[in-house]
Amino acid sequence: MDSNEKIYSGKTKDLYALPNGNVLLVFKDDVTGTDGVIDPGANTVIGQVAGKGRKSLAMTDHFFKCLHAAGIPTHFVQADLDKNTMEVRRAVPLGKDINGGGGFEFICRTRPWGSFIRRYHNYIRDASQLFDYLVEITVKDDERGDPLITDDTILALGLLSTAHLAQAKELTRQVCRLVEAELHTKHLTLIDMKIEIGLVDGQVVVIDEISADAMRVMDADGQVLEHSTVHEKLVG
Repeated sequence: MDSNEKIYSGKTKDLYALPNGNVLLVFKDDVTGTDGVIDPGANTVIGQVAGKGRKSLAMTDHFFKCLHAAGIPTHFVQADLDKNTMEVRRAVPLGKDINGGGGFEFICRTRPWGSFIRRYHNYIRDASQLFDYLVEITVKDDERGDPLITDDTILALGLLSTAHLAQAKELTRQVCRLVEAELHTKHLTLIDMKIEIGLVDGQVVVIDEISADAMRVMDADGQVLEHSTVHEKLVG
C-alpha cells in the first residue's frame, strides 16, 4: 500500500488508487460512537476494537459474493482477509456532487425503529408493523447530521436522473431482501440497513461495504446484536 496513492481517509476505511485503475479499500479497526458508547451510525471515531475491520471485511466479502450470485451488480473485485483489503472498481457515489460531499446513503427499513420512531412516533399506531422494504435517502453530511432528502428534492435539484433514482431504490430493496434472507438462515432478523450506490461505467451498482456496521440485526428473543455477534453467527 505504501507504493499506492491514498485518495481518501474515512472513519472506518482508507482508500488507495491502484495502478490498474481500481481502488483498494483498507478496513480499519476504528469504531464510531457518542459519549463513549459505540454506535455504527455516529459520525465521530471514539476508539478501536481489535479485529473489527477484518470482521467487517469478512461480512462484506460474504454479502458481495451473494449479490454476485444473485446477479445484483456491485463494484467488488476481490478481498484479502489476511490484509484487511478489498479491491473494487472505481465508482462515483450517487449524490457525490452535493457541495463536494460524500453522496447519498440508501436506508431500507423492514419495520419502525430508531430515528424513524423518533420522527414519526405520533403517527405510528403499531410499532411492530412490518414495512414493504421502505427506502429512505440521506445526505452524507456530518455537520448536519446526515439529513433526509426526498425524491422530489433530488429531482428538482438535478442531483440524479429519474431513471438512476428508480434503479437505486430498487437495488436497495433487492439488497435488503437478500441480506434479510441470509440472516434468516441463521435465525436472525434484519431490522434495517443502509448501503451506498454509485456509478461504474454508467451502470448503477452497490458500492462500499455491507456489514454489521451498517445494519441492525436482532435474534429470536428480540435482542439487537453487537457487531461481533452478527459476524460470529453469520460467517464464524
